[in-house]
Amino acid sequence: MFKPRYMISIVFLAFSMIWPVGLAQAQQAFQRFLPFLVDLNGWEGKKPEGMSMQMAETSVTTATRDYERGEAQAHATIILGPAAEGALAPIQSGMNVQTADGHMITGSARGMQVFKTFHVQDKSGTLIVALGKEAVFSFTYQGVGEDEALALADRFDWKAIQAVAEKK
Repeated sequence: MFKPRYMISIVFLAFSMIWPVGLAQAQQAFQRFLPFLVDLNGWEGKKPEGMSMQMAETSVTTATRDYERGEAQAHATIILGPAAEGALAPIQSGMNVQTADGHMITGSARGMQVFKTFHVQDKSGTLIVALGKEAVFSFTYQGVGEDEALALADRFDWKAIQAVAEKK
C-alpha cells in the first residue's frame, strides 16, 4: 500500500510534468493584448500584466496596466470571458443616472457602446467599452477630471483590441 507522502510525491511529479505546457499556452492568450496597453504622456506606466485561465467549458483572459501621475491613478484593463459579460450588464440595460454627486451614463463613443461613471467629490470614474459579447475594455481613474480621463482612454485603440478579441 502507498504511504501518503509517496502518493503526494507522485501527484506532484505528474502535475509538474503537465504544468509547464499549460502555463505556456495560457501566457500566449493574454500576451497578444499587452501591446495595446500603451504609454500615456505625462504618466508613469507600470509593466503590463495579464492572466489566462482555461476551465472545462470556459476561459478568462485579462490584460492590465496601471498608471500614476502624482496622486492620480488610472488602470486600463482588457477582459475576455464571463467576467466581461457581467461588466456589459449596465451597457445592455441602458442605465442613465445623474445627480449632483456624479453620473452613470450609457451611450456610444467611436461607434462603440460605452458605460461611463463619474464621482465628482474624488474625481473618479470608469469607462467601459463593449468589444463583443464576452469582451470589454475598462479604464478606471481617480484624481483626474472626467474630460481628461476620457481623452486618456481615447489613446487606446479599441477597434484593434476588438479585432484581436474576436479571433479568440
